[in-house]
Amino acid sequence: MKGPIGVFDSGYGGLTVMRSLVDALPQYDYCYLGDNARVPYGPRSFETVYQFTLECVQQLFELGCPLVILACNTASAKALRTIQQNDLPRIAPDRRVLGVIRPTTEQLGHFSKSGQVGILGTTGTVNSRSYVIEAEKFFPALQVFQEACPMWVPLVENGEHQSQGADFFIEQHLQRLFAHGPRIDTLVLACTHYPLLMPKIQAHLPENIRIISQGPIVAESLTDYLLRHPEMEEQLSRHSSRQFYTTDGPSDFDAKAALFYGEPVQSRHISL
Repeated sequence: MKGPIGVFDSGYGGLTVMRSLVDALPQYDYCYLGDNARVPYGPRSFETVYQFTLECVQQLFELGCPLVILACNTASAKALRTIQQNDLPRIAPDRRVLGVIRPTTEQLGHFSKSGQVGILGTTGTVNSRSYVIEAEKFFPALQVFQEACPMWVPLVENGEHQSQGADFFIEQHLQRLFAHGPRIDTLVLACTHYPLLMPKIQAHLPENIRIISQGPIVAESLTDYLLRHPEMEEQLSRHSSRQFYTTDGPSDFDAKAALFYGEPVQSRHISL
């Protein structure tokens, strides 16, 4: 039985990744699950993020997804490895779960000329040091500087990403980051909510700083993955359908989701 590609995020941010996936691979079916009732994941413990993520992955499996993308940096940092190594062999050996951190770090060194890269992420992602650890595997000489931006997701989730308050927090965190890495020439938006802050981030940076959004990188990586794993590609259904689920209220989700996804969506509530 063939099924859709599952895309999971703690909130709305993963819709920016799903948009890139749909643009690059429109022929496949997609099923999005946002755990909006329990967002944000960033400040939560490793154990809690792992448990929440596993519940959502299992739900996407029940919805028929052979392949799930964790379009959430915090979940990728705190839960992906355990799910891949411990849970999948036990509960779903024929299913696959992929994240967003490794595809991004595989490309990092190709973007920077100065050898210094900045990571902007949630507290959970930064504390996990996943970007530092993974980048060192591919580009040992690369210097990776991190800055946790705990207010950025709430600003986006509450529709305040265009406000003057957003400017204050963006400038504050960029100044802290560049104080540690003054030669940073590449910034990674290591949270899928952050692309909505892109105009304001750019306004506080010199033009020579490159800002990397993860959606296109993840889409390119998935395209390559399916080429290398035809056995998984054969399990995916191809009707160009899109399904959206939220653990919170559908009407509120639909109103905000359109901003992230780029077109109107109709979601359904799902209980975990």
